[in-house]
Amino acid sequence: MKKILSILAFSCVLALGACDRILDLEPVDDSTATTFWKNEGNVKTYLTRLYIDLRSDYNLPFVLGEVRGGTLKNGNAIDGVSLNYPNIATNTLTKDVTGVTNWAGIYSSLLDVNNYIMNLEDGCRFLSDDARRAYLAPAYGIRAWYYFMLYRTYGGVPLEKSPRILESGMSLTDYYMARSTAKETLAFIEEDIAKSEEYYGTNRNFDCYTWSYYATQMLKAQVYLWAAKVDTKFVDKAGNTDGSYTVENKAENLATAKKALQVLVDSRKFSLQPTYASVFSYDNKANGEIIFAIYFDKNESTNAGANFVSKQDYLDGLYDVNGNHFSNPLDLCSTGTLRNEYRPSFVQSLATTDSRRGFFLDVYTTADPATREYGTNMTKYLGHAEGSTRYYDNDVIFYRYADVLLMLAEIENAEGNPAGAAPYINQIRTRACGSDAETFTALTQAETELALLKERDKEFFAEGTRWFDLIRMQDASGKPLAFSAAAAYPETLGGTAVPVLGSDEEYKLLWPVNVAVLTGDNLLAQTYGY
Repeated sequence: MKKILSILAFSCVLALGACDRILDLEPVDDSTATTFWKNEGNVKTYLTRLYIDLRSDYNLPFVLGEVRGGTLKNGNAIDGVSLNYPNIATNTLTKDVTGVTNWAGIYSSLLDVNNYIMNLEDGCRFLSDDARRAYLAPAYGIRAWYYFMLYRTYGGVPLEKSPRILESGMSLTDYYMARSTAKETLAFIEEDIAKSEEYYGTNRNFDCYTWSYYATQMLKAQVYLWAAKVDTKFVDKAGNTDGSYTVENKAENLATAKKALQVLVDSRKFSLQPTYASVFSYDNKANGEIIFAIYFDKNESTNAGANFVSKQDYLDGLYDVNGNHFSNPLDLCSTGTLRNEYRPSFVQSLATTDSRRGFFLDVYTTADPATREYGTNMTKYLGHAEGSTRYYDNDVIFYRYADVLLMLAEIENAEGNPAGAAPYINQIRTRACGSDAETFTALTQAETELALLKERDKEFFAEGTRWFDLIRMQDASGKPLAFSAAAAYPETLGGTAVPVLGSDEEYKLLWPVNVAVLTGDNLLAQTYGY
């Protein structure tokens, strides 16, 4: 009997804890060729499943794309609770302490995407060609999104392109798979994006909770901007580094990214919300700034917003900046566990006139300015309260129009036109600060890049961009800003800013793979440098 397998669950069989090397399972709803895929309703059901997977994976951008970026505290929060992700936040990753395990669980979701694509490409003859293309278009975009997350995290990775079949007489070791090179991985992502574009054709239907043509364009812009700026090291099992990706065709890649962003601008479907707070308001979901978001609802699933705020009874024992005692300042309804707290130096980099500062509640341990300790609660994902219950049910936004503008600014700067970045930056600053906005004027290319990073820090905190920005954005010598003290925030107020990575830690731009995965497949090599 044939069963659908994912190569990335095999460690369940060979090594305890490496549970995503080969998955010897059928989809949980019996989605096999003989019991499923019989009508269009089955296709819709499975596509819904892909969105459910994305909702399960909603925290990936934060964990993989922000925690390492040097804006979060490590150790204990202001309330004494131990903070999440200690080794990730301090960049103390090693081959034995990898921060996340089993490729961050991404291959489990890729199994579903690959199963869906395989059945629609090779079967489902009840669908018209137009319907088949419409159903496949988002799947190729979603698969490219997962692989781009893997690429930015690990570089070259095993390229699972379809569910593989275990046939009678075959050994599970036949399903070992080496990591593809960085070049091959990036090329595959670009191929999937092109396939998504092809299948969308002229379809411009839009719903911010489903993957659309516009989400594909946003991803395309990210991928080609990355390809225009970021070298990616790679080493295979034999120690060869020929598969490393070195930036080439920079101008062409920048132009491709700009064209994709211009599609979003020209569509006139998206615009900045009038206020920063309204972007995230529970009462203003699916607003005109959102290109793609993960839907949350009190009756379905809630997010981890409670991890950014202290317990209500603890807050009630703290003070505001004027020494006044708090009294239920956030209406948390007895919820809250502060596991992710931002560094005071980052929070205070936002001017008091900056509306984005309003998402941080400043808290002090005593009323006495001479002895008190200072901390913050971040409220972007606070959801809403009903009676005595707090629901953390804000949507989690993956793509929004503000990022279109700031990526366009970054491309203008990368093309050697710092002045061209100004109009885009000023739109963001004006929305945030109104008449108090500091007008951005042309600086050198390196100064503009740093100013752009700082603007992105203020705009996208808790949205999973800071670490990836530090890798992609560069100083005057072309070195990632992860190595720049000017791009860093001190661990303590008044302290010295130290680069997120040391000068001898270039290998840490990527993440190591945990040992159980490597021992579960003897074709796999560890990430370069580890």
